[in-house]
Amino acid sequence: MKIVVIGGTGHIGTFLVPRLVAAGHDVTVVSRRQRDPYQTHDDWQQVAFVALDRTELEKQGKFGQAIADLTPDAVIDLISFELDSTRQLTDALTGRVRHFLHCGTIWVHGYNELVPVNESDPRYPIDAYGLRKAAIETYLLQEVDLAELPSTVIHPGHIVGPGWTPITPAGNLDARIFTKLATGREVLLPNQGLETLHHVHADDVALGFMLALDNPAASIGESFHILSERAMTWRGYAQALATWYGTSANLRFVTFDEFKQTTSEEYANQSWGHLLHSTNGSITKARQRLGFHPRYTSLEAIQESLTWLKEEGRL
Repeated sequence: MKIVVIGGTGHIGTFLVPRLVAAGHDVTVVSRRQRDPYQTHDDWQQVAFVALDRTELEKQGKFGQAIADLTPDAVIDLISFELDSTRQLTDALTGRVRHFLHCGTIWVHGYNELVPVNESDPRYPIDAYGLRKAAIETYLLQEVDLAELPSTVIHPGHIVGPGWTPITPAGNLDARIFTKLATGREVLLPNQGLETLHHVHADDVALGFMLALDNPAASIGESFHILSERAMTWRGYAQALATWYGTSANLRFVTFDEFKQTTSEEYANQSWGHLLHSTNGSITKARQRLGFHPRYTSLEAIQESLTWLKEEGRL
């Protein structure tokens, strides 16, 4: 198929685009060309690039038509965060593509009543990101005529892999925590460290998109969690990393009010968001309907990312 990937040089696209090329698809990547993929691959030489400024074109009401003018069979949108943005795109693609795939987020669930949470469980989105992504999913799967715009939504967890910093055991992006764990220094965790994080390797997310694309009868009109097999508690995550580093985790548990006094406002807000969500999702539906089996555990994906960071001199 002729496939257009919007935002194809980021976390997911770095792994998805080479998979699409290897599968024999004709791939066009739409981006602002402000960065290269995180990893090089020979298959990128077979990719066509179209530089479009989505934000500017949407202001003019022209972005959707610009994508439609590329005459794709399928469109994979990795970077839509607003309903109006998705609506403008899909209005132009309705009746013109065989499959439209949108990247959502596990945060559409908000807090969970039962864990691991399933795609069909009641939802309580609690922040703007989750609310907006939930609105896009509702629009694509309930309001759009699926015969005219066959749609699928993929919900990743905390994406990780070579190229960026993982969410830490304290639920934020303060990479100094990894250094503390590696050297046996004290790490403060809020509460008792029993909330959960559910990481997923970017290549496993790419695999999820591939399986949805290859199985339209099973994926159209559906959403799927794409995650590692199991979530980790913050405490368990810290202890596992310390063991990997060859040390023992030196953890101290404090109230969140105490914790936020020891870090920046930005990191404290990140931790608070992850505390509230305590992400723990089921991949049973993706496994049964798509044949999804992640290659990486959460810990393995994080370790690969940390190894890359060290090799790059960032840790």
